[in-house]
Amino acid sequence: MSLPLEIAAAAKTHWVSLNSECAGVNSWSPALQQELNTVLGLSPFVAATLTRDPKLVSQLPELLSVSARDENYRTDLAQELSECKTEMDAMRCLRRFRYQEMTIIAWRDFLAQWPVEKSLNHLSELAEAIIFEAYRWLYRVCCDEFGTPTNGQGEPQPMLIIGMGKLGGGELNFSSDIDLIFTYPENGETQGTRRSIANAQFFTRLGQRLIKLLDQQTVDGFCYRVDMRLRPFGESGPLVMSYAALEDYYQEQGRDWERYAMVKARVMGREMYPQYQELRQMLRPFVFRRYIDFSAIQSLRRMKAMIRSEVRRRGLTNNIKLGAGGIREIEFIAQSFQLIRGGREPQLRKRGLLETLQGIGELDLLEENEVQTLCESYRFLRRLENLLQALHDKQTQTLPDNSLDQQRLAFAMGFKCWEELNQIIIETMSSVHAIFIALIGEEDEEHDNQASVAEHFSELWDMATNREMIRQIFEQDIHMEESEYLVETLLQFKQDLAKKTLGPRGREVLNHLMPKVFHTIFAHPDAQFGFARVLNLLNHIVTRTTYLELLDEHEAALGQLVKLCTASPMISEQLARYPILLDELIDPQHLYHPIEVTEYRRELRDFLARIPEDDMEQQMEGLRQFKQICILKIAAADIAGVLPVMKVSDHLTFLAEAIVEAVVHQAWGQVKEKYGVPTHLKERDGLGFAVIGYGKVGGWELGYSSDLDLVFLHDCPVSVYTDGTKEIDGRQFYLRLVQRIIHIFSTRTASGILYEVDTRLRPSGASGLLVSPIDAFHEYQAQEAWTWEHQALVRARMIFGDEPLQNGFNQVRHDIVSLPRQEESLRQAVVEMREKMRTHLSSKKPGRFMLKQDEGGITDIEFLAQYLVLRFSHQKPLLTTWSDNVRIFESLAQQGVLSLENAQALTHAYTSMRDQIHHRNLLHLSADVAEDKFVPEREHVRSIWQQWLN
Repeated sequence: MSLPLEIAAAAKTHWVSLNSECAGVNSWSPALQQELNTVLGLSPFVAATLTRDPKLVSQLPELLSVSARDENYRTDLAQELSECKTEMDAMRCLRRFRYQEMTIIAWRDFLAQWPVEKSLNHLSELAEAIIFEAYRWLYRVCCDEFGTPTNGQGEPQPMLIIGMGKLGGGELNFSSDIDLIFTYPENGETQGTRRSIANAQFFTRLGQRLIKLLDQQTVDGFCYRVDMRLRPFGESGPLVMSYAALEDYYQEQGRDWERYAMVKARVMGREMYPQYQELRQMLRPFVFRRYIDFSAIQSLRRMKAMIRSEVRRRGLTNNIKLGAGGIREIEFIAQSFQLIRGGREPQLRKRGLLETLQGIGELDLLEENEVQTLCESYRFLRRLENLLQALHDKQTQTLPDNSLDQQRLAFAMGFKCWEELNQIIIETMSSVHAIFIALIGEEDEEHDNQASVAEHFSELWDMATNREMIRQIFEQDIHMEESEYLVETLLQFKQDLAKKTLGPRGREVLNHLMPKVFHTIFAHPDAQFGFARVLNLLNHIVTRTTYLELLDEHEAALGQLVKLCTASPMISEQLARYPILLDELIDPQHLYHPIEVTEYRRELRDFLARIPEDDMEQQMEGLRQFKQICILKIAAADIAGVLPVMKVSDHLTFLAEAIVEAVVHQAWGQVKEKYGVPTHLKERDGLGFAVIGYGKVGGWELGYSSDLDLVFLHDCPVSVYTDGTKEIDGRQFYLRLVQRIIHIFSTRTASGILYEVDTRLRPSGASGLLVSPIDAFHEYQAQEAWTWEHQALVRARMIFGDEPLQNGFNQVRHDIVSLPRQEESLRQAVVEMREKMRTHLSSKKPGRFMLKQDEGGITDIEFLAQYLVLRFSHQKPLLTTWSDNVRIFESLAQQGVLSLENAQALTHAYTSMRDQIHHRNLLHLSADVAEDKFVPEREHVRSIWQQWLN
């Protein structure tokens, strides 16, 4: 049959390219040239391989003349590896051998020169040869380096490589991953080198190097993607285990899916079979049980439900493995009989699928025509799968959607056109699916499209490894838009679980709990935020079965947990990092009672007292942990409605002040130890040092993630030095102190940073000194500061310092804020600064009101307070008393500057908008709302702004 035009054109292009690299092709026989032309047109993989390797092209006629190449795979490869001196040499050798033999297999597949069984056998034998000969070569290398591993009797110990899945069953795909488990008979130590190591260490190094030898991408490509996740404990488990450890795991913790997987297990290397028989006998009770236990039946039911749900939901016809009637359903039929009856029927203990189907037929477990249909369908679909993967050497089971690849498949499968092949695929998969449905039963009415909400969540958990299926459940049943993030989150969670050591009880509880978790999460209006947070938390506590049981048995506790995590990423992150806090949150007595605002300093001192004073690293960590614990309790009480926004800010501000005090004392101790202290302090209590809080900390208005705007002052005279063995200038001492304070705040430890500290409000900004003498601060404010710096001073207060500095700063602040000012120039300066801020900081979104920067928002309110204080304080000095906006507005009303109505309107607008920002921050949302929100409040603010500042 001549090649279709499109394929022939592709073949011609590849032929020309190949001829330019290897002219010897023209000397081939006409028949072989015709075969080459056909294969070049059908397989871009083969074309690329031959073009890249002229030596392989010259050898091809001789290589193709050997029909049963699998008989010589090991001897040929062993000979080539024997000449390799380094691991790089071995990598090159293995990859070239693999590409050589894969080219020949693809050649025979595309030309239909052998049955599919022979192709699968060659692919499996090739993989085994590459794996085992690579192991033998590496074993000798490692023995030379580390000695030979031996048992207690001094007998050499090998590493057994167990092939799982299709590799174990002798039915490997053309472009399949290989699933492996490494094990060794007995523990012991290596012998023969000066320094011995434990067998476990030897085999771990050997296993790591073997994976690298096979898996690493080099200029020559790679051999196989190696998947070790089927080993005990998955990715979190040891790479290699002894027989005894393997037996203990499977007897104590083995899961049903591991039983299915172990059915196909086969040791690589025939000479290892005697060694493997001991292990196989040990594992047989786990794999094939004499009696069917309840958990096995339950597991089968779950698997059936998963497949049934997937088939009903997806109805895929373009995936020959996962679609209804695909390869996966044939495999399930065979494995279900093996699981149920394999312990009693030796015919069902075979690894290969076709031989298992034969055993099913011999036992009359299926009708003869059904067995025949399944066998023929399996051969057809596996040949189609091999050709599909051999097109581009890619691991796929999805039929192509481009015309050229469709034509290639149709031609290689012996059909005139794609439509004809596609029709046969549909009929074949329909026949398989009919047998599958007959075996597992028709869907009950309750499994119609009117499935209950509870079923949706059970399916969501059962299908949590199937991307398309769970996307459909999210979108069609749970009605979650933009589901991709939820899909990725759930898939990652299920992958992470595979690495955990849960135990049978833990898995049982988790399977019972997860549908409840989903139901609780998606009953919340902000489920899209809570989903990832709750799963992240569960990922951290899942190995603690008592926590899972607590949540499973107490719906109120689960509901409360979901509520807190959904409301606050901060809470969910804290709980994930410190699961012990879960106890405090679940107990309402702890949850609703944060520390009293006046007790933070004492509580922090008690907390740090448990840590040695000279362990600065642990002291810094202790500060961060205390902050996290306190914020957790504040946030929980906030979300539960126990604390209004003003009280939340009070708690956060007093917490920050306590931490500032502790940081100053820690830094003081460190600097004092090195330099002593300035001598002017000898006749005085205190440190001669002050921390001034500006902005939110100055106004008692901190939020959960607020920075600290700080300015540092001292009153050290010019001529003072320190009294330590390493004497320095007193003012230099305070500079070192502030540098140390900032270091303690900003260093990232295991618990993150303490606070972001902003010191740009100091005199002369970023170019000024980090710490100023108080007289220089006064002089700067009086002579050089801009109006906006005086506005900032309205919101400033001392949060740490001794009495002389407290009095000194308060006097400076009062003097500067109450300076007489020319009304028009003040108004102009404030308005210009406001417009400048709006220009630089506003990021207007269509249809949204930006709570801080838009007209009528929080910044307008703050500017009004600052303007009125600066304008009227020289007449009404009591206006300088407070630094927080709410009490400033109260003072402005009491002093007759604002009407009571306007003061209350500004206070209401300010607190309402702050409350909104505050709760949006808890959800990690930006500070904007719909444009129709806060309309009356914004109008009040605009009106008062017009009155004073227009």
